[in-house]
Amino acid sequence: MKQNLFYIFIFISTLGFTQDDLNKLLKENNQQTIPYISVQELAMPKTQAILLDARETNEYVVSHLKNAICIGYDNFDIKKVTDTITDKNKEIVVYCSLGIRSEDIAEKLKKEGYTNVRNLYGGIFEWKNNNFKVYNDREKITDSIHAFSEEWSKWVKKGIKVYPKN
Repeated sequence: MKQNLFYIFIFISTLGFTQDDLNKLLKENNQQTIPYISVQELAMPKTQAILLDARETNEYVVSHLKNAICIGYDNFDIKKVTDTITDKNKEIVVYCSLGIRSEDIAEKLKKEGYTNVRNLYGGIFEWKNNNFKVYNDREKITDSIHAFSEEWSKWVKKGIKVYPKN
């Protein structure tokens, strides 16, 4: 019994450190200029946000949130967004793997006059780690998750990690 309690304590402690590490990573890499939305809040039925995926197409086809629009990062085109989302007060949630690239894109949306833009805290990795569904390019639920790189894959705790093809 004591041994089981010990393992439970270690498991819970590890989860806390992971969250602290994610907080630290986002503070080091983001300017904190865009408010976050948690994966739990985004998953609530009342949330009617437009989802913008700030990852590249090769990441999007492996796994993305349902109904997300792939807008990319390296070749992001603000005109694609302004042509698609004409109501600049509409709720928009931008996400990427962890929430770093998505902050950059969200800042561009804010500069363009969009007033209700948020960044998904922990990105699609946190979404998948919390057992929410992701979809492939055929819009079918998948357990695969594009891991971005070997280094960043440590943040993926659930699902089948898929790595970029060289």
